[in-house]
Amino acid sequence: MSTPIQTLFDLSGKTALVTGGSRGLGLQIAEALGEAGAKILLTSRKAGDLEEAAAHLQDKGIDTRWVAADASIPEEIQRVATEAMHRLGQIDILVNNAGATWGAPAEDYPLEAWDKVMNLNIRSIFLMSQAVGKLSMIPRRAGRIINVASIAGLSGSSSAMKFIAYGTSKGAVVNFTRTLAGEWGPYGITVNALAPGMFPSKMTKGTLQAVGVDQIASTAPLRRIGDDDDLKGAAVLFASQAGKHITGQILAIDGGVSAVHGH
Repeated sequence: MSTPIQTLFDLSGKTALVTGGSRGLGLQIAEALGEAGAKILLTSRKAGDLEEAAAHLQDKGIDTRWVAADASIPEEIQRVATEAMHRLGQIDILVNNAGATWGAPAEDYPLEAWDKVMNLNIRSIFLMSQAVGKLSMIPRRAGRIINVASIAGLSGSSSAMKFIAYGTSKGAVVNFTRTLAGEWGPYGITVNALAPGMFPSKMTKGTLQAVGVDQIASTAPLRRIGDDDDLKGAAVLFASQAGKHITGQILAIDGGVSAVHGH
């Protein structure tokens, strides 16, 4: 018996933990999962940002709560996972979106910057997935993990972009996704990644101002950059029954940039 498509995409009764969920791409994904019916727990470092984001989602009728924590600290990750179990009962969907970048030429890249970016962008994803896997997903033999990678993890970049640690960390997220998908498939857990191209966010603000939106858009076959809706459909696909046979996949959402630039 086949299932109606509306039912396949429905997340009613599901719970989602979204890291880096207080703004930008994390908030967009949280909104999509919430609009599809999931209960949301947002986490990021700043309580003020989280309060604002939670209010925004609650205005849309989404059941939202939040916990402030620094995902670069292992104990904080464990605390968030435990708190999420306490407040949600279980964690059906984990969205690993917390991330940072730091621009500097590779030959002079500070070790401190390298460690900061690698710890937040890949170590925290490993630790959060491990914690949530052990507490909720493996015992229940079910779960959806969605990692936010980047098209910067699918290829190198031009000499204009000085982000050796960021590109390296996102490449690691891509293969972490595939490797964990292989290992946790027998537990009924899917692990997939979104690889956004250029979207407006706090992280990309400098680049967008320096290079110009039109200039960046002109490099994409669709002649545009991402907007506030462009990650939503893919996130719900990966989170829902509609995506139950998809795992270990990396989906570029980039207006076609990676298709034509040989990524």
